[in-house]
Amino acid sequence: MQFNPYGGAAAELAARLVNADSAADLVRLLDQFGYRPITTLSARQTADLRRWIRRLDEVFADPTVDRINALLAETTSRPYISTHDGRPPHLHYAWEGDPMDERVKAYTAAGLATLFCEDAGRIGRCARDGCRTVFVDTSRNGRRRFCSTRCSTRVHVAEHRRRAA
Repeated sequence: MQFNPYGGAAAELAARLVNADSAADLVRLLDQFGYRPITTLSARQTADLRRWIRRLDEVFADPTVDRINALLAETTSRPYISTHDGRPPHLHYAWEGDPMDERVKAYTAAGLATLFCEDAGRIGRCARDGCRTVFVDTSRNGRRRFCSTRCSTRVHVAEHRRRAA
């Protein structure tokens, strides 16, 4: 399925943030994702982003209009069209001069909102018991249940063994 770049990339960033280790270097994670421009995060901004990540996790656990609207309401979102770096016109949801944590919050909230409006069923958490990994389902048929082939295989092998016993 093709998502618009904001919903797709921003929702994918939300999933990566939720799946990251709680001690992960957030600036490095953002840089590896390609989120630009990267700046440093203060201790307060880091703590604020970690709280935000817990909120994103709640959306992946149970994506609802109310939860996503609450995220959007918490951001400093001010949509505008940008044409920076020779790129074609595209939307930004926070001013480039805003603090990094505020920009990430606006970006991820808008991405999840866009994805939710396109197809809420594509916001997922792995169906394997004990796995807390979240994902954005970009499969053709939109029926993904597991975060990876590994988790899927574990569940299916366990089901097979249970039936065979």
